[in-house]
Amino acid sequence: MTDPADMIVPLLREMRAENRAEHEQTRALVIALDKRLGGVEETQRSFRQALTADTLLSKLVTGEFEERIEALENKVRELEGQK
Repeated sequence: MTDPADMIVPLLREMRAENRAEHEQTRALVIALDKRLGGVEETQRSFRQALTADTLLSKLVTGEFEERIEALENKVRELEGQK
């Protein structure tokens, strides 16, 4: 009959090989997920920049509109004062 110690060492080698293969698959999956996460983060950053630009443009347009209204109101006051 075979000694149990002689059976354990090959079994441990087999288990190590299986674990190594599983770890390599897990590492590959983590790397792929990191790349996807980087893409998502870049997209979020792009959206934030677009929203900031849109907000600034809106403020600029609104500011110019308010300045025009104020200039027109001043002109109306001047004309009303001349009557």
